[in-house]
Amino acid sequence: MALAETQLKPETVKLGDVEVSRFILGSNPFGGFSHDTVARDNEMLDWYTMERVKETYRLAERAGVDTHVGRADNFIVRALREHRNEGGGIKWICQTCPGVGSIMHGVQNAIHGGAQCCFIHGGEMDQLVYSGETEPVFEAIKAIKDAGMAAGVAGHNVRTIQWAVDHLELDFYMACYYNPSDRTRQARRDYALEEYYGEEDREAMCALIQQLPAPAIHYKVLAAGRNGPEEAFEYVAEAYRPGDAVCVGVFTKDNPDMIQDDVNFLENALRARGK
Repeated sequence: MALAETQLKPETVKLGDVEVSRFILGSNPFGGFSHDTVARDNEMLDWYTMERVKETYRLAERAGVDTHVGRADNFIVRALREHRNEGGGIKWICQTCPGVGSIMHGVQNAIHGGAQCCFIHGGEMDQLVYSGETEPVFEAIKAIKDAGMAAGVAGHNVRTIQWAVDHLELDFYMACYYNPSDRTRQARRDYALEEYYGEEDREAMCALIQQLPAPAIHYKVLAAGRNGPEEAFEYVAEAYRPGDAVCVGVFTKDNPDMIQDDVNFLENALRARGK
């Protein structure tokens, strides 16, 4: 029997007052962010037309995944609008992104695009915390909350997330399992440098997750395809706390059933531990 035939559904959790599926659909592949090679980036860009992104939303909803982490860019805003106009109802956790402008510009895109939650991009958070120039973070979190959205931040290293714990009142934390590239001096990835996925970073972030005062959304748990799904989700299940969620990007060209398969891996691993 294929994994997809078992048809498990993810449980739901709450980020602030927003109820979301604990398996959350990521969006890096939609924008060609493979965190692998330029050829792989281009393969994803060629595959994920507007129609295929909307089909992926429909596949997610059929698998019980009612929530999507997506960038605050025009492509995602358009895809979500078309999906809703065609009867879809997937919720949007908006990620600000330096590629479209300031953090506040991203927050405004979240508001205008009907997001239920919004968080600050991990690369921007890493860079701002390292430089000590964190005033835009406070302004953005206030604007997110004032708009009635659940508020969070992302980070690729434990220093960023610990700073957020110490200085902000948040509804959730986007906790990256790996710190693949130096974002302390620029928010965007430097494509001239090979990314690094070290076990010590995964261990450190998962240890910190246990101490967070609000739910964590575990992300990059598959190390951008470097980890096999069975091992990856078994590791997630050990680090997962009741109320947390897990964000996973999918590439349906490789496997049309990838969403349901990943839901099955996660739910089986969590249920085996009574979570």
